[in-house]
Amino acid sequence: MHLRRVPGTPRSPGRPSRALIAVPLIIVVAVTVVDVLAPPAVHLGPFLVAAPAITASFAGPRLTAAVGVIAVVAQSVVAVVRTSLTDLNHTLQISALILISVIVTLFAHRRERHEREMTQLRSVAEATQGVVMRPLPRRAGPLRIGSVYLAAEAEARIGGDLYAVARTARGTRFVIGDVRGKGLEAIGDAALVLGAFRAAAHRQAELPVLVADLEGALSSGLGDPDGAREERPHREEAFVTAAVLDVPDTGPDLRMVNCGHPPPLLLRDGRVSALEVEQPGLPLGLAEFSPTGFAVESFAFGPGDLVLLYTDGVVEARDAAGRFYPLAERLASWPGGRPEALLRYLCEDLLAHSGGFLGDDAALVAVQRTTAEGRGGG
Repeated sequence: MHLRRVPGTPRSPGRPSRALIAVPLIIVVAVTVVDVLAPPAVHLGPFLVAAPAITASFAGPRLTAAVGVIAVVAQSVVAVVRTSLTDLNHTLQISALILISVIVTLFAHRRERHEREMTQLRSVAEATQGVVMRPLPRRAGPLRIGSVYLAAEAEARIGGDLYAVARTARGTRFVIGDVRGKGLEAIGDAALVLGAFRAAAHRQAELPVLVADLEGALSSGLGDPDGAREERPHREEAFVTAAVLDVPDTGPDLRMVNCGHPPPLLLRDGRVSALEVEQPGLPLGLAEFSPTGFAVESFAFGPGDLVLLYTDGVVEARDAAGRFYPLAERLASWPGGRPEALLRYLCEDLLAHSGGFLGDDAALVAVQRTTAEGRGGG
């Protein structure tokens, strides 16, 4: 699993259904018949404006204009049947109907153009994020790996969640993070961190050195030699929460540096515990304010154990009553299996909990240690 759209997200503009098209036509027929049969003092022609107005809410300018023409023809038929086209009352009604039809057609044109632009921008953002967020391998040494990225609803801007994996001569390294902010700028910051991780994680440097490289890459990327920061002062506040893990092929443990990221969850024998560090670091991009640097802490991680990495979009998803998603509780109720099965289970449950609505992107990476110690690519 990788990039995925939440159910209910609007897709690119397409043809409206026949049922929707029938609604304004039924209105035109109904108003016309009733207006012809109504007493002379009753005029229902003004209700015909509802037909093109309703059409403009779901259709493009061509269909809206066509319904407007049909409504004008219907109003003309009513005028001929009841009095004449030159009757002042009907002349004013027809003129008003033509004017309103033109206005709503222009609005339909503008809305359709805006939808096309948004669809193109969303496609570019998702494609960019798809290039930045490469799919993770299913195996790396003695580890089974599953990953999933849930894009938020269409109205929410594309976020900067990130994850990556790299093999070393002695084990496997992971990074998961969440960029502060949304949009292409957030994706750019995520690309900086991921690029630095992929370039440096293969080396045998200790984790604090690796994390310092990530910090340096992000800080230099946020620097502004050309003075553009004056135009975008909010970039001064950019930072990335991240957890960087080193899982050796031999030895029942893992090492982690946590820079302000939600603690991973460890599942062992049906029990879930959070891998809380005693000395959490500041998020990447803010390390200049930390006097202690980056501390490494170790946790037991034996055969059969599973570690779940995630971003805050998962635990901050709310249900209709406003309750946050209980990730640890759901993880503990999982009957067991491979990481891919766990992520399918969590994604379905998360979307059911939130009603298919995610206010922020969500990323999950499940890592399970097996008893085998064969080497895998990554």
